Amino acid sequence: MLAECDVHTLLRLPTGVFYSQGVKANVLFFDRKPVREKPWTEKLWVYDLRTNMHFTLKTNPLRFEDLQDFIKCYHPENRFTRRQTERFKAFTYEELMQRDKVSLDIFWLKDKSLEDAENLPPPDLLARDITENLESALEQFSTICADLEEN
Repeated sequence: MLAECDVHTLLRLPTGVFYSQGVKANVLFFDRKPVREKPWTEKLWVYDLRTNMHFTLKTNPLRFEDLQDFIKCYHPENRFTRRQTERFKAFTYEELMQRDKVSLDIFWLKDKSLEDAENLPPPDLLARDITENLESALEQFSTICADLEEN
């Protein structure tokens, strides 16, 4: 895909934002191009909206306002004049090709929650998140069971 398309932007979304906690999602922006020998992707810009961001499906869902910095960094008027920020970084085609299995699971920010237990959210927030995730999973399993019973 990196050779056949101009893969120019990757948005790392917070874990569990679409489905449930633990499920990672990314949005890949690319332009399909005609076949040529030289790869179309020259530089991939990655915006990390995942690391150190806390969203839940019910109590703290991702909102349009949370994407404003990404939109500003994306610079839709002219993506060739982009600038790096703490959360927005560019990687060349050569750097991407050197990654193990050409993985686009790219991150560079330190996850503060892993540094020490002092940075963990308060216990009531953790308990509420766990409850939300379990309720969401139970709803999904109930839907699956109902679908299976119908068939």
